[in-house]
This record gives sequence, structure tokens and C-alpha cells, in this order.
Amino acid sequence: MALPPPNTVPALPPSSTQQTAPGTSSAPPAEQVRTVNGSAERNRHGTVQVQVVFTGDQITDVKFLQLPNSGPSKMAGPRLVQETLQTQSAAIDTVSGATMTSESYINSLQAAIDAKGA
Repeated sequence: MALPPPNTVPALPPSSTQQTAPGTSSAPPAEQVRTVNGSAERNRHGTVQVQVVFTGDQITDVKFLQLPNSGPSKMAGPRLVQETLQTQSAAIDTVSGATMTSESYINSLQAAIDAKGA
């Protein structure tokens, strides 16, 4: 049995393809990803500002652009983000011991949600 010449690749068998109706695609449409900054909300401990990532209509990530460097604010940040991702809205509870940071977060988050809808 002779080997193929060194610079050739054996032909692959034709792949099976799925038939789709005309005008439809077999892949789901890619959802639009949009990043929106919330307002900078000041309180006596500092400024809170968030950046919200939307995939389609879903909130998929929240990052802090500004967050006071206090212990209560640092503790509250992850809890606020987690609750936002669960509720998919700014209708979340404040974190005990970090009420001002929580309220500033909620206001910044709501501003981002409102700006995304525009």
C-alpha cells in the first residue's frame, strides 16, 4: 500500500448537516451585551458608583467603579451585587451596618438600569 505524498491531506468524509427551514438559523441569536455606568452617589462615607453589564435584558455582572474604603462598605459590596443578580432589579434590601452605602448603591444601580432602557 502506497503512502500519500507528504504535502497532501486525506479527504475527510462529507459532514452531515442539519436542515433548517428557510429564513431560520440553527444557532441561537447572539444576545447583545451592553455595559452601563450608574450615577455617582455620595454619602458621608464616600461615593458609590456601579457599572452594570446586561446580556439581553438580564443583569449579568455588577462592578464597583467607586466604593468607600470602609469596612462596612467593603463587606456590603459583594452582598449587594449577589442580591442584584438574584432579583434582577434594584428592589433589594439594604445591608445592616452599611445603610448609606446600600442606599447609594441602589440609586446608582437604578440609574444604570434606567439608562440601559433609553
